[in-house]
Amino acid sequence: MERMTVSDQITRDYLDRWLFEVRHIDSVAADPSVRLFGRKFAGPAATAALSHLSKFCGLEEGRDGMVMMAEGAKMANLPCFTGMGSEDELARMTDTGASVIKIIKTYRDREMIWRRIRNAEAHGAMAVGIDIDHAFNRESVYDIVDGETMAPITAEEIAQLAASTSLPFIVKGVLSVQDAVKCVNAGVSGIVISHHNGRLNCSVPPLMMLPEIRKAVGDELPVFVDCSLQNGQDIFRCIAFGANACCIGRPIMGPLKEKGAEGVCETLTGIVRDLCYTMSMTGAGDLKHIDPSVLHFRNW
Repeated sequence: MERMTVSDQITRDYLDRWLFEVRHIDSVAADPSVRLFGRKFAGPAATAALSHLSKFCGLEEGRDGMVMMAEGAKMANLPCFTGMGSEDELARMTDTGASVIKIIKTYRDREMIWRRIRNAEAHGAMAVGIDIDHAFNRESVYDIVDGETMAPITAEEIAQLAASTSLPFIVKGVLSVQDAVKCVNAGVSGIVISHHNGRLNCSVPPLMMLPEIRKAVGDELPVFVDCSLQNGQDIFRCIAFGANACCIGRPIMGPLKEKGAEGVCETLTGIVRDLCYTMSMTGAGDLKHIDPSVLHFRNW
């Protein structure tokens, strides 16, 4: 399992600096459920767009980590983002009945992008999208991932991709108001605020950019937050500042290795339960009533 980058450490520190006040009087048992792309889920959490989990989790032959992640998300009634993988892998994931969101890299061979969009449509994905932040490597040349060359994508291309599919189209890797506005103008259906676990050292924390991005894109666009999120309090912080849902990555990897789909389900369900407890302790009966004024920034 990869170590935390400098950007991850900065992001984690920023999250932990937002402290909670409690509001007990007139509080109620909270309902954390949410609707995303026309479907109702148990809470505003999803798996992150992970890839190659059988390899990264050190699973023995015959255990399909990506399918187990999808099964666990399905059991928890939460969405499942997925990253790189074969067309057959996506079919196996959607066959579990999970609400899968397929995120595609910016392949220089653009036909690979179009083909993967068509495959997501054919296999019943809930949504599809593009990962915009993996075009370059640290030598400032086009990155090569799993033998495939990447290339940066234009706003015009994003508009063409979004218009080409009947599925909601999501852009992952947004970390500026500039890119967020370009996404809105391109007609996308949602964005994921993310620094991809520190593709650039000292990247600004996604939560720090969230309020500005939400203000710029308006209230209607679904916004997900990614990177270093670990628990329900992290999700609360993100919802308070304008997110619709959050992506959970590293916390599910150990449980997936140990207990498979059940471990993923238990972890995600526990995170949603922690969010529910935090909501109840701060007087929020549902997600719409999460009040950002309960959060106070620790600057010492």
